[in-house]
Amino acid sequence: MEHGSAAVIVDARGMVTGWSEGARQLTGYAAEEAVGRPVREFLAAEPPGEEVAALNGVVGIRHRDGSSVALLLRACPVLDGDGQSGGWVITAERPGEPTLAGKAFQQASMAMSVFDTRQHYLRVNDVASRVMGVPEEALRGRFFSETVEDAVHSRGFLAHLRQVAETGRPARYESYTGAPAVNRDHAWTTEMWPLRDDSGEVRAVALAAFDSSAQYWARERLALLNEAAASIGTTLDVVRTAEELVELLVPRYADFASVDLLDWVLGAEERPALLEDDIVLRRVAHGSVTEGTPEAAVHVGDADVYPAFSPPAKALRAGRAVVSQAGEPEFMRWVAERNARAPAGRPQRRGVHSMVAVPLRARGTTLGVAVGVRIANPDDYGDDDAVLAEELASRAAVCIDNARRFCRERTTALALQNSLLPKGLPGQAAVEVAHRYLPSGALVGIGGDWFDVIPLSGSRVALVVGDVVGHGIPSTATMGRLCTAVRTLADVDLPPDELLTHLDDLVTHLASDDRGDEVAELGATCLYAVYDPVSRRLNLAAAGHPGPALLLPDGTARLVEMTAGPPLGVGGLPFEATELEVPEGAVVALYTDGLIEDRDRDVDHATAELCRALTAPADTLETLCDTVLKAVLPEEPSDDVALLLARTRALGADQVATWDITPDPERVAAARQAATEQLSVWGLDEAAFVTELVVSELVTNAIRYGAPPVQLRLIRDRTLICEVSDGSSTSPHLRRAHAFDEGGRGLLLVAQLTHRWGSRQTDRGKTIWAEQPLPPGC
Repeated sequence: MEHGSAAVIVDARGMVTGWSEGARQLTGYAAEEAVGRPVREFLAAEPPGEEVAALNGVVGIRHRDGSSVALLLRACPVLDGDGQSGGWVITAERPGEPTLAGKAFQQASMAMSVFDTRQHYLRVNDVASRVMGVPEEALRGRFFSETVEDAVHSRGFLAHLRQVAETGRPARYESYTGAPAVNRDHAWTTEMWPLRDDSGEVRAVALAAFDSSAQYWARERLALLNEAAASIGTTLDVVRTAEELVELLVPRYADFASVDLLDWVLGAEERPALLEDDIVLRRVAHGSVTEGTPEAAVHVGDADVYPAFSPPAKALRAGRAVVSQAGEPEFMRWVAERNARAPAGRPQRRGVHSMVAVPLRARGTTLGVAVGVRIANPDDYGDDDAVLAEELASRAAVCIDNARRFCRERTTALALQNSLLPKGLPGQAAVEVAHRYLPSGALVGIGGDWFDVIPLSGSRVALVVGDVVGHGIPSTATMGRLCTAVRTLADVDLPPDELLTHLDDLVTHLASDDRGDEVAELGATCLYAVYDPVSRRLNLAAAGHPGPALLLPDGTARLVEMTAGPPLGVGGLPFEATELEVPEGAVVALYTDGLIEDRDRDVDHATAELCRALTAPADTLETLCDTVLKAVLPEEPSDDVALLLARTRALGADQVATWDITPDPERVAAARQAATEQLSVWGLDEAAFVTELVVSELVTNAIRYGAPPVQLRLIRDRTLICEVSDGSSTSPHLRRAHAFDEGGRGLLLVAQLTHRWGSRQTDRGKTIWAEQPLPPGC
């Protein structure tokens, strides 16, 4: 008792029956005040259960003077003669001198706290005390919700504390909020974990809170850049593009933003050679967090002279972002000039403390300047903000310049043609591709040549080239409709000959819907090919289109012999498919007739030149594209030319696993086991859970509703593909199961757990497939 220790005797009802002198010294209560009272009355917070045995560890005790004292308690049960619990002896002592671990907790650089299982404070380190704005003694024993505001983030924090206490599993909670002693919002990442006693029971919850504001704002900047790629330049209109930039900046980046352009950008004249000291700019867009944008000193559409000392003029001459802060002479001079020019907006400009001006430059040409101003946002612009502004301005400037060019050259069909052709071909592993499109230089206008590469299920890929009859905008518009139609039909996974049949019907319908004088413009040719890297077979069909050339790995090249078929729009005639095996590393060359046909050229000679050009040495497909065009085309082609080269790849036997499944429901478990073992071989154990479920559902459906033979195939490519084939041609479909239905949810689960799924018809029935991304690092 002499060293700050005490003993208390408690009977089976939880009433104090004994009270030592040490207990009086620690709590201030004399024995006559304590004996006969429930032991719970001396606790700063209710214990988690009814048992006094819960009083183990550091517990907050209510002192007689009203304060809370942290004591280390140990409750030992006392048994009577019958072996029944007769009460407890509770020993208490002050916690000893902090160990190194205790000092590490108290002096840690992040906020750390310990809560009991009912979310009352037990310990708080120095940083947490500073964040909360009160000392540890003021928090110990208090319920968490009593110390914070009633807000969504506080309720979420409390819910996670309870979750850890109830489940015994660690948790992470991320929030963006302030704190009682923090004058602005911060991003917090809080790690929570359970504290267990020697018996393994959860006695408390510890946490460490990290100020992750820097990472949070880095993610916000990346999100802003991603959003800029999608939201800026949605139209070919200069003013609208500038407005989209302003809408992106306000309010996430600036409280006020404006875009000013040089006059020549909005007119027809050419750009001036040099910028003057005092630069004249025209306001095309501005925005503010305040309705009506009262901060603006210049109205939209008006021109203004920007003196040499102004941040916008300095940014234009420097060619980079210029950041200015309150207190800098030139910044204050600029604000004063704005107030003098438009005194009505002075109240809204009060508090302006930071500004960034960034030039809008595209293709080496300066178009104007964008300005961001912070008023209510307390953070000044820094170096990272300047870099972000330059990146956003660069993207916006390219979009503005594109719009300017389109406005000047909109009388031609070239801009429309370029917008319809694929800018970037989708990623896939079946082939390596390179392509070229050369518009015609003839006065008749741009034609309707097009090409596409479409990823299909099972790691397959579709290669497409086509040519619409005629020139000009009608042909280009028809080209766009056919390109979209082919992509739509490709998603249905039709064989090449069937796809062309549907495309032929579409062209016929388009012709019948249009005026009689435009029917001739709706004729078209098309070549559609599907390559399977597993079987290494190429299946293709043509509608009035020249067949492809094939460069084999041994260096020889030849034309693929196939039936050209009728052009699209003739109607009523069949299309014939051709199938051949293609070795890995072969190059398939698809092209439009503009490459080999011309008034003054022999087609046979041109195709022979094409095959010879394909055999020329080339480091890359891009180089081979240029070699072919240079060797085959005349100096001034009279028609558009599209060239698509595809070098085949193959999936090895170690990337594909196939099992024939006996149509017996009892074999489903064996199929799951086989798939799981194969995933282990591939090092994809993380995907086992979802794959097992997919295999189970698809194989079960094939056995129950399909027809033999049933086959399971796993493909490891850029994604993990699960395919189940059976002899039935009936395609599955999602349906909504009712609450008491015993089945009907399988495909819904597959659709929810995988990246995408679908079905395709085969010669022997159908194949149901599902794709899921590979685990990170695989």
